[in-house]
Amino acid sequence: MPKGLPFELKDYLELIDLTGRCIREDKTGHIAQRQPELLQRLNISAVNWLILTKDFRHLFHGAIGNKKALTLYYQHHDVKRRQNVSCCEKLFA
Repeated sequence: MPKGLPFELKDYLELIDLTGRCIREDKTGHIAQRQPELLQRLNISAVNWLILTKDFRHLFHGAIGNKKALTLYYQHHDVKRRQNVSCCEKLFA
């Protein structure tokens, strides 16, 4: 993985703009059927993205990521109880 985030600033800004329009009642807009390129590359559906952005602090406590990454993380830290795995599997396809 390259240093920094693996996407361009313009893709991130587009996603943030669309997300804000979906969440704020005084803004019009939605995430169209054609997902922003960044969501496609991250393999996250628009529905799951909105759940993640609105409820992140309530859904997760500790490490997050795909099942393989979480397994490696918990093995490395010698943690027996793996939090967030089922929630991550649902939201991070």
